[in-house]
Amino acid sequence: MSRTTRTVLPPRVFALADDLSGAAEVAAALGLRGRIVLGPATAPPRDGESVVLDLDTRQLPPADAASAVRAALAYADGGVVLKKIDSLLRGNLAAEAVAYATGARGVVIAPALPVAGRTVREGVVNLHGTALHTTDAWRAEPGAAPVSVGAALGGVPTRVVPLATVRAPGPALHDRLRAVVAEEYHPVCDAETDADLDAIAEAALRLGPGIRLMGTGGLASALGRRLAQVDQVDQVAGAGAGAGLPGWGGDRSTEAERRHPTGTDTPGLARADDVSPAPDGTPSRPLLVVVGTAEPTAVAQIAQLVAAGAFHVPLPAHTLTDRSTRPTLNIRTGVGRAPHGVTVVSIDGTHAVDPGAARDLAAGLAHAVAEAAYDSDLVLTGGETARRVLDALAVRELLPLDQIHHGAVRSRTADGRRVVTRPGSYGDIDSLLRIARALRPGLAPPSGQPVAPSVQPAPLGEPT
Repeated sequence: MSRTTRTVLPPRVFALADDLSGAAEVAAALGLRGRIVLGPATAPPRDGESVVLDLDTRQLPPADAASAVRAALAYADGGVVLKKIDSLLRGNLAAEAVAYATGARGVVIAPALPVAGRTVREGVVNLHGTALHTTDAWRAEPGAAPVSVGAALGGVPTRVVPLATVRAPGPALHDRLRAVVAEEYHPVCDAETDADLDAIAEAALRLGPGIRLMGTGGLASALGRRLAQVDQVDQVAGAGAGAGLPGWGGDRSTEAERRHPTGTDTPGLARADDVSPAPDGTPSRPLLVVVGTAEPTAVAQIAQLVAAGAFHVPLPAHTLTDRSTRPTLNIRTGVGRAPHGVTVVSIDGTHAVDPGAARDLAAGLAHAVAEAAYDSDLVLTGGETARRVLDALAVRELLPLDQIHHGAVRSRTADGRRVVTRPGSYGDIDSLLRIARALRPGLAPPSGQPVAPSVQPAPLGEPT
């Protein structure tokens, strides 16, 4: 068998997420050339391209969220379709799952995220070995955590596929998935490791067209690994896109698309150094870090940045929700100017804030930082905050570049700025410092300087 030099593209992937940080996480996990689109969708992906659509539905009423899913699926044109869900089962999961399952032969569901200690056994999500519904992970949510994945999916009929079947040799997993789908149920797969998710992705893809996938960034990573294998096989064989996946068909792209898929002719994420630094090697833009998260670790994360020389601006929550008093931040000449070009903005959580005000708080925070954000590189934590800031800047697409750490995805805007998005619930106490150093390598705390205290961020109830 001879090797061909013709460009061969993996099959199209169309992924849906309910917030922007989740969409970026999936784009990086897939590892395919493509785009993050701040919805609504306007066209299906081309062959060899992954499009991850941020539906921005996390804070919407359930009926509106379901409508957004149905509208997006109109652009699922024959490729692999994935619905990203929150690994803690938050958001409008039940309403969106019903809409997503409509019209599908079946939906293979795998909510495990092993890298974050989130596993599934007997259909129950466990957080570091403890059943989700017995933890405080839903402390910022209006209701109680669901007792199982099936309970979280509401009216979607499901059957659990136990870990023993997932790990069984030979075709046992594929056969079980096929049998569950034939009975008009949707399989919920147990998983504790990335190898489990690899097996699920492989078996699900072999079920052929009409099967949709639903899971976290862990399943997206498994899907990306499987499609990378298909791509390698197809390049050796000289086959068309997705020929290594039974039933998915060959290369349907035009000649122009084959020559220049999404601006490139090679698979994989774009390079983080695609845009050159300033001629003198110094950053040409300020760095603005916007923290909109309820997680307790955010306090320590901000403190690490302050110790490294960042300027911290806590904004009172009441000024963000009152349109008549919303502040405006200027990080070059006014309040918020940092001596080393790094400013971190958060919500002053001195007083309790209603978690139900998340969307208004994020909108107010975006308004406050919009002027400063126009000419800055950005670090945005929490999907709701990230989307509201980029909406204020009229950013409609991002090109994913790499992950600084799990979930902290570095992307590029059309004008060359760097944007790092990260779910609010991710990252150790040095997360923001690691991200800032990746964007500004010279940033480091003075020797022996203690970590400075910081103001408690207000809970937005939005971490992914």
